Amino acid sequence: MSLKKRFIILLKFFGLIFLLSKSPINAQILKDSVSLDLVKKSIDYIYNLKFNDAGEARKKLSQAYPGHPVLYLLEGMQTYWENYPLPPSSSACVSFENDLRRCIELSGSNNNQPSEPEYLLANLSARGMLLLFYDDNDLTMSVIPLAASTYQYIRRSFDYTSVYVDFFFFTGLYNYSREAYPEAFPVYKPLALLFPKGDKLEGLKELLIAAKNSILYKAEAYSFLSEINLSFENNYEQAYDYSKSLHELYPANIQYLAMYVRNLLLTKRYDIAEEFMESSGTNIANSFYKAELSIFKGVLQEKKYNNYKLAEKYYTEGIQNISLFGHFGNEFAAYGYFGLSRISGRNGDSNFNKTYLKKAVQLADFKKVNFDE
Repeated sequence: MSLKKRFIILLKFFGLIFLLSKSPINAQILKDSVSLDLVKKSIDYIYNLKFNDAGEARKKLSQAYPGHPVLYLLEGMQTYWENYPLPPSSSACVSFENDLRRCIELSGSNNNQPSEPEYLLANLSARGMLLLFYDDNDLTMSVIPLAASTYQYIRRSFDYTSVYVDFFFFTGLYNYSREAYPEAFPVYKPLALLFPKGDKLEGLKELLIAAKNSILYKAEAYSFLSEINLSFENNYEQAYDYSKSLHELYPANIQYLAMYVRNLLLTKRYDIAEEFMESSGTNIANSFYKAELSIFKGVLQEKKYNNYKLAEKYYTEGIQNISLFGHFGNEFAAYGYFGLSRISGRNGDSNFNKTYLKKAVQLADFKKVNFDE
């Protein structure tokens, strides 16, 4: 998943953090320590792909708070991860959208009530997940109206900021992205001028505080720190450290595993990467990860074994399989095309070298992350 997509995830997790806060303005579920514990467990189970356990926790929660919007939010989260990556053609897509739309509907009907903070952030969470889904699949016409209508809720959310450690994730991400994003993508500079300035160094410090000390934001903070250091800072060693921590936190999460293996390869830890690739190739049946794994195998054969023929086979196979996921697979398809370009150049085929390179550049958000070195 590209970093551009991951910024959209912020909405989801900024909302969910309120589910773990103990602020006196909280209402309903947020005042109930037993229910808070169930929410925490459900989220942890979902991230670690323990869906039966997540369902049991959610069932207990629904008995105490039937019809609460948070239930629909958790249901949508589970559907997303249970079918990861979730394409529009999936039969699960209908229930996913219905649950999140229902959460938005219920949350939006509680303005000016004591429970507004809870419902407002459930609303933002559901909107964030939908925006993530639409952007994952390049559904621009769905992104635009939802993003436009979400702005008013983001504005209202600032009325409920706090000094809790978990909010360092939000402030850190804003401080860093406000400066780094328009630098990397100049087209966004005019838009960035509409918002207060940030501070990249301060943002990284705040994200690290969240990663080490927050309740919910450990996973997302480590994930953003890894992606930021990889894509914006080109600090592969630091990205590796954070992705390692993330994988250890949620070892069953295939997205985080793929992030970790990629960073192992980028830092030339080929032996460790190969061990994870061999074990996960046997144990994980997810077809998207299988396609990523083919790309990883291509990198390994090219860089560790200098077996360019076999590397070409794996790259071609990986590109073909990941293309079935459309826009969602562009980042890894780009890695494959960069590899094919290198091999063609080595073989003296300048035409294919240029063709593959052009295709890779078209697909990649961050051109420097290419395994060339």
